[in-house]
Amino acid sequence: MKTVIVGGVAAGASTAARLRRLDESAEIVVLERDRYVSFANCGLPYHIGGEIPDRNSLLLQTPESLAASLALDVRIGQEVVRIDRDAKEVEVRDHLQDRTYREAYDKLVLCPGAVPIRPPIPGADDPRVDVLRNIPDMDRIIARLGEDASSAVVVGGSYIGLELTEAFRTRGLRTVVVERSERLMPWLDPEMTRILDYHVGNHDVDLRLGTSANAVREAPSGTLALDLSDGTTVEADVVVMAAGVRPNVDLARAAGIEIGPRGGIVVDAHMRTSAPDILAAGDAVETPNFLTGEPVLSMLASPANRQGRIAADTIAGRDSEYRGTQGTAVVKVFDMTAGGTGSTETELRAAGIDYRKVYDHHNGHAAYYPGTAPLFLKVLFAPADGKLLGAQVLGWDGVDKRIDVLAVALRAGMTVYDLEHLELAYAPPYGSAKDPVNMVGFLGANLLRGDIDLWYPEDYPDCADRVTILDTRTQAEYDAWHIPGAILVPYTELRGRLDEVPRDKPVYTYCRSGFRSYIAYCVLEQNGWDEVAFLAGGMMTYHGYHRTPLEVGKGGMPVVAHAEGDMARRAGALEHV
Repeated sequence: MKTVIVGGVAAGASTAARLRRLDESAEIVVLERDRYVSFANCGLPYHIGGEIPDRNSLLLQTPESLAASLALDVRIGQEVVRIDRDAKEVEVRDHLQDRTYREAYDKLVLCPGAVPIRPPIPGADDPRVDVLRNIPDMDRIIARLGEDASSAVVVGGSYIGLELTEAFRTRGLRTVVVERSERLMPWLDPEMTRILDYHVGNHDVDLRLGTSANAVREAPSGTLALDLSDGTTVEADVVVMAAGVRPNVDLARAAGIEIGPRGGIVVDAHMRTSAPDILAAGDAVETPNFLTGEPVLSMLASPANRQGRIAADTIAGRDSEYRGTQGTAVVKVFDMTAGGTGSTETELRAAGIDYRKVYDHHNGHAAYYPGTAPLFLKVLFAPADGKLLGAQVLGWDGVDKRIDVLAVALRAGMTVYDLEHLELAYAPPYGSAKDPVNMVGFLGANLLRGDIDLWYPEDYPDCADRVTILDTRTQAEYDAWHIPGAILVPYTELRGRLDEVPRDKPVYTYCRSGFRSYIAYCVLEQNGWDEVAFLAGGMMTYHGYHRTPLEVGKGGMPVVAHAEGDMARRAGALEHV
């Protein structure tokens, strides 16, 4: 049987390699439009920035190496321009020999990937305006940087945009990021991405949030100028459009293959399209969301590789199924790491799914071992049974392992009650005896059991007139900054000063991370106050919603729950959240 695969890289190469391992007799042809059939596209920004110095390390396989190891017929520079479903042939444009030919297939696998989006504005198609999707794009950007470039504009503030921003700043370029939404990384919730805004700004990046590019033109100096929606203009030597990608479905659409509501190729659990003997995998396909079942575009390497493997299994007669896209992702943003898995609060609200949430800010590892800082950890779960719905983590150390633990827990259908009992590895350089994952389990389970009640930063300022806001920190912390209208009673003094806390309306307590205000909550609740709540995640979460004079986006002092007052007396501590 002959299988023709359109496209290499993640999904296509995985399909070919898996199929060969399953069937030594299969005839396998891979047709790749570009010169590189297997490369580390996620590593491209890091070569631009110099973290990966060897360009060749990004080239994972070549046609020669795939032929030698797996007996694959890999052809580069071959663009499939049409599918003849009746004849079971594809029409191929051979760019190397400037000819067109037809290739027959028994099974056809479409792995055409995605194409970068260029905003529909004047000048966006100027050849000096770059995108970053493949090796030639990377080489072209590096060549521009070598021409004494000193400034750059990145249009788009998600994965590629921020990775490129870091690369440009590492090389010393003045860098502007233009993002049309009000926040970076829109696949995270707003209060989480606000911390990233602060952090990126602290690295001398000029952030233009809530702003779009209206036109690109040549400036009098000979550089490129971007006219922005806020009426300003920025000039730069290097301009990169990182405004996202769209599924490359033109070939499939022309062949009458069903395209879904998200713009991707519709496939079933076995990666079969609507056309007989044609399968698809990777960035070009739609797959069901693991939690909701709604179609989504994943655009991630891990799902693409798994889909390619399942497509090969299907061709080989195996009953493998793709079990949905979870959306687990992680990204480096200067000194911080951001990760997420499952649904966001924004998505759950839009889908009409009820949820509860908790925040935790314990450190990446034990506070007494050097080199740690607080995590910003958010977990969403079902109110009925505590089943995990989503998680997001930001921080400086230990982010990736927490998001991976939570991703496995979510995939396994676990609950916040289960997180309480996870036995996770602990040694001072790596974690804590009560891991942050355990802590969000404790918090979530306590909330569902009715042992605690929480209020949230978004409740303020609407709640200010109907509740007493009680600051439970020290006088010095209160003086540095406090929520307007809050009264101060340090939690260590509260038992002797209960008469200073009004009983005629609810009491909302808060502190830096949530521990001190929780103790105050317990004291008040057990001394007869009817309506008490403490601020979820404390001021560290509050700063994701509301700007204050304090410094955020830097590591700051670690969280030591029982000694936060003492730590606040350290030099410079009150400059941070």
